[in-house]
Amino acid sequence: MRLETLLPLGKVDPGLRTPDTPLDLATVARDAAMLEELGYGGLAVEETKDDPFVVLALAATATSTLRTGTAVTIAFPRSPTVMALQAWTQQKLSGGRFTLGLGTQVRGHIRRRYGVAWHPPAPWMRDYVRAMRAVWATWQTGAPLDHHGEHYDLDLMVPLFDAGPIEHPDIPIHLAAVNTNMCAVAGEVADGVRPHPVCTPSYIREVMLPAVRRGAARGGRPLDGFRVAMKPLVASARTESELVPKVRDARARISFYASTPGYRAAFEHLGLGDLANEAKELSKAQRWEDLPAMIDDETLHRFAVIGTYDEIGERLLERYRDVVTDVEFSVAVRDDADRATLRDLAATIQAADDAPARATITGT
Repeated sequence: MRLETLLPLGKVDPGLRTPDTPLDLATVARDAAMLEELGYGGLAVEETKDDPFVVLALAATATSTLRTGTAVTIAFPRSPTVMALQAWTQQKLSGGRFTLGLGTQVRGHIRRRYGVAWHPPAPWMRDYVRAMRAVWATWQTGAPLDHHGEHYDLDLMVPLFDAGPIEHPDIPIHLAAVNTNMCAVAGEVADGVRPHPVCTPSYIREVMLPAVRRGAARGGRPLDGFRVAMKPLVASARTESELVPKVRDARARISFYASTPGYRAAFEHLGLGDLANEAKELSKAQRWEDLPAMIDDETLHRFAVIGTYDEIGERLLERYRDVVTDVEFSVAVRDDADRATLRDLAATIQAADDAPARATITGT
């Protein structure tokens, strides 16, 4: 199993309020180098409060083996050609260690935060990935740019804007997904899927992966190297007392997700459609502080992996080893003891065989 982490280390963003520890750009290079030294597999950066490509550039220049990737960056506000160039540059800078994780965002954010016209996301993303790959192929091989799809017509590439070939041109693309249409697109045109934190193992196994296989069959593509990269919702700390605020943040995050219609299918899968309805109404009324109280202990443990540092590694493996190939997790490093803990956790998780997950992905 491959292991990656967000920054800051040990991050659990409540979603309903400003996180206690925001990302400090001045420490990115230092933390990336430390992760590499501790044997970590990868660093992932999400597009929330900082530009992920800037953060990843800082990390890439401070490391030589640590994988880097967006988890995720939002596709549709950028043209495929703009995204292609950002990914191409990251791949050059990292020496082939970059994975492009793409997300769609929901209708309200696309229209009202980004000011972009909305279209059904699954066919839009399919055309987006194909257009981006066409640009990469032109830069790498010199073949004329000739992509004509449902959303993008690209047929102009002049020498001034031709980025040219690179040593590692095959950039993996992972698509963030919850619903089956996007899972099918991932199977059809991408190299991996990134389930949302609300996607429980049973939802991944019973809903998402069958859709991935349908998409792969439609595209005539094997799934031998296909990856499932999960950012689970984790609450962990040194001691039970330090775990209390982490659990509080996990409740807040689950309730925030429950209020978002785009994630409804994952709640309905567990028979929690009524919870999602109530959370949606509270969010419409801007009653954010009332949301966490909706998440009882049973619901909390269905979505979150909870435990102290000496428990959490095995609990993550117990829950996800047969459905994911890549998992995101870390702990905050305050001293040498935490550093040793993170080293041990990295070794434990990355020693796990991903054969059970590979069998689940391919349906064998």
